[in-house]
Amino acid sequence: MHTLEAVKAGCTVRVIRISGKSEIQRRITDMGITPGVTVKVCRTAPLGDPIEIEVRGYKLSIRKSEAAMISVIE
Repeated sequence: MHTLEAVKAGCTVRVIRISGKSEIQRRITDMGITPGVTVKVCRTAPLGDPIEIEVRGYKLSIRKSEAAMISVIE
């Protein structure tokens, strides 16, 4: 088990849990990233921040600090 920020582009993982402050957890879950959902890392910006992911059929970008709060498994 590792965090979403460590996943390489092109890999698909499953979300296990979301840690961090409650307001950040809520923001992440409001975007559709919930435990059990499959997430594909599409690409990473040249300097590593932000990370573009595909979740529930749509693409979104999240900060590397937010991705560090999302525990995933392959």
